[in-house]
Amino acid sequence: MKNIHLYLLGLLLCGLLPLLQGCLSPISLKNAVSTYDEATTSAISRQLLTNIARAHHHQPIHFTAVSNVAATFDFRFSAGATPALGGLSGNTLMPLFGGSVAENPTISIVPVEGEEFTRRLLTPFQQSKFMLLLRQRFDIDLLLRLMAQEVRIHDHSSQAIYRNDPADKAGYEMFRKVVLHLSAIQDQNQLQAEPLSLEHSWTLPVASVSAEGFHILEKNFSIQHAPEKRLFILHQKKQGSILITNYDPGLLSEEEREQLSEEAMQRDLNDVAFDIRSGEAGGEWPMRGIFRLRSFHAIIGALGRSLSDEPEYHVEKDPRTPPILRNENPDATMDILVTDTPLSGADLSIHSYGKHYAVNNQEPHTRWNRDAFQMLYLLFQMTVTDLPHTSVPGITIAK
Repeated sequence: MKNIHLYLLGLLLCGLLPLLQGCLSPISLKNAVSTYDEATTSAISRQLLTNIARAHHHQPIHFTAVSNVAATFDFRFSAGATPALGGLSGNTLMPLFGGSVAENPTISIVPVEGEEFTRRLLTPFQQSKFMLLLRQRFDIDLLLRLMAQEVRIHDHSSQAIYRNDPADKAGYEMFRKVVLHLSAIQDQNQLQAEPLSLEHSWTLPVASVSAEGFHILEKNFSIQHAPEKRLFILHQKKQGSILITNYDPGLLSEEEREQLSEEAMQRDLNDVAFDIRSGEAGGEWPMRGIFRLRSFHAIIGALGRSLSDEPEYHVEKDPRTPPILRNENPDATMDILVTDTPLSGADLSIHSYGKHYAVNNQEPHTRWNRDAFQMLYLLFQMTVTDLPHTSVPGITIAK
């Protein structure tokens, strides 16, 4: 009988050990991926807030990043049997199981520095990145207050420049009013931001085009034959620069689109053009001009200065601006609390220069501030260069 018990116990152990190993391995992998992901995201977020604190104290900003994480898991199992403590102790064996899991992470941390990163840090954002965020349904007023350095409003042959800088009271207030006007149009779902569609045409004598050349042209152009003139008319559609409007740019004539495109050719890549016309939503205040975007370094600097040197303040919308949604005109682009004691309930807080810094997550501007910090995080990801990686795989599990 005892030999039978031993035999059955052996079968049980052989069946359970692989099962236990198979269960624990995916669980450890899942927990490791989630833990390292949260830790990396938190580290970047804390560095962003830390650099705002540095800018507040006029200190250089600096970033350090995790370039590689390698985690090795060692699973150990043991099994045995012992006589039962009571009853038929002489004939009954009880199984004993033991096990342990050891984790040995290797984390590579590198400073984010060098000429390439510094250049990207100081280079103003291009309109393509601005439009990428706008199409994610971020509020245009939040985007412009964070990313724009100034607005230039064109009036016939002249232009007026209004800076997004509280130290320039007149310029700052006009900048805020223009941004609020676009926001009010966006709230009505009447704000459009699309690249201009342009069509170019050329003519070629039929006799000058060989059969092989014709097939090559077909790949790049739409070809129309004019037999009475013995000409091929080539058409090609191209996308021009992006334009923010309160109307459908597709309804413009070809001449108007061509004129707008020629104007765009004279602008920098970090300019975002807008054209608000009368007769449409927000047309009570027609205007046209450009927003000039700033760099990530300038964004961090502006947020730091807003904590003391250049605090932002409330600006009312222009009387010609349609009603805006509630809580869409906060005083601060990103409200950051600076206190002597730790803040309870904060999503993210740091201690720097003897103070506690936290993004204000209290009503009525909870969503606005969280969106602002999320946008800052995305802009940093658009700025940072690719980090060097070692050949070590991200997570290795050894059994």
